[in-house]
Amino acid sequence: QVRLVESGGGLVQPGGSLRLSCTALGSTLENYAIGWFRQVPGEERDGVACISSDGRTLHRDSVKGRFTISRNNAEKKGYLQMEDLKPEDSGVYFCAVGLPPPTAMCGNFSSWGQGTQVTVSS
Repeated sequence: QVRLVESGGGLVQPGGSLRLSCTALGSTLENYAIGWFRQVPGEERDGVACISSDGRTLHRDSVKGRFTISRNNAEKKGYLQMEDLKPEDSGVYFCAVGLPPPTAMCGNFSSWGQGTQVTVSS
């Protein structure tokens, strides 16, 4: 288990930007894939983006060109840069880490942060 802490959420107007951070406490991240997920009340938690241990990335279609996932292993951090935010991007954002099987970039997310609220509203 890796202890994760998210930060950077908040209230932003449509078209605005936020940068979410995910910090690993007491553990290194270089062997893990990192994922960002969004959850809204009454719905399942959905994947937003993930980055493999070697830096390959995947972004869901609805955020391509607006969100960018990245990582800094030396700082034990993952990031989600969010641009041109829309009201439908609102929700609680969670980061997670996992050790995917050899044939997969991401998966087996087993450690989760507590989440950070993102609200996009005018």
